[in-house]
Amino acid sequence: MNLLPPPGRTPVLPPGRQRGASLIEVLVAVIIMSVGLLGVAAMQSIALRNSQGSMERTQAVIQSYAMLDSMRANLTAARAGAYVMAETCSAPAPGNLVETDKSMWIASLLATVGPSACGAIQCGADDVCSIIVTWDDSRASGGDDEHSITTTSRL
Repeated sequence: MNLLPPPGRTPVLPPGRQRGASLIEVLVAVIIMSVGLLGVAAMQSIALRNSQGSMERTQAVIQSYAMLDSMRANLTAARAGAYVMAETCSAPAPGNLVETDKSMWIASLLATVGPSACGAIQCGADDVCSIIVTWDDSRASGGDDEHSITTTSRL
């Protein structure tokens, strides 16, 4: 049986044979592709949230070391306990050097970590001080509502 048409005529296929893709095949391909693209978009959204949480943790550590450096620069007042501060979430009024250091530290925490950031300073025996920074970390996936970093160092 010759399937080639005579010259100038379009080929006629026998029943049961077809060419190209059916509408259902195209629809299935579009659905599979759209589900894949939605998955990529969801992963991108989660990555952005987690990178924001990571940036906040990094800033909290940087700010805690900045406060320790300020305390080491004013060692006499730090060893006397002048820098000890209960958890504070708003910048206190500046005054002398210690009050100005604490005010600038809390203001810097609020600017870099976020408006929910709070800071505390505890000093104990042997000139060992702990800087505690807490903030709301609920945006990151799997994050707690309140996250805390404690940096402990000897002056």
